[in-house]
Amino acid sequence: MKLLMQLFAAFFKIGLFTIGGGLAMLPLIQKAVVEEYQWMDEDEMIDCLAICQSIPGVVAINSATYIGYKKKGMLGAIAASCGVILPSFIIIILAVLFLGQVGDNRYVSGAFTSITAASCALILFAAYKLGKQILKDKFSWVVTVICFLMTVVGITALWAIIFGALAGLILFWHQKYRLKGGKNE
Repeated sequence: MKLLMQLFAAFFKIGLFTIGGGLAMLPLIQKAVVEEYQWMDEDEMIDCLAICQSIPGVVAINSATYIGYKKKGMLGAIAASCGVILPSFIIIILAVLFLGQVGDNRYVSGAFTSITAASCALILFAAYKLGKQILKDKFSWVVTVICFLMTVVGITALWAIIFGALAGLILFWHQKYRLKGGKNE
């Protein structure tokens, strides 16, 4: 029961104090999961993020579900997912009630412009931190740049993910074949 409460509380705090959505939550999720609670190590967290980014849905919710399930099964998945979703649910209900009363107030519009800029900075920080951990060789850099260019020119992220998966498989098979001295089993 204690672990369920920790999962809920950790992800509730992340959901409550992160502006900018799922990608902006990644540094906080990583800090809580890897450094604070030590539920995963760095490599497990990178794998978690890769899986959660590759499936449909918001990466923060997917991550909470994955981590919760890994730590405490289905109840852990539910606790962590509810924890990360509940703050946004409460805040969006309050925001709708509040914004309905203030209408087109220029101060509120200015605040949202600043929040949008801050969210962009949080997402860039998450990309920087994740990049530092993952981009350690030429292969990773090449796949990253190609996938980035694919999305820039309008190819959907799904094809970039498929490309990355295939490139990784080809590299794995190439290394496996080369390590066996050219003998394929």
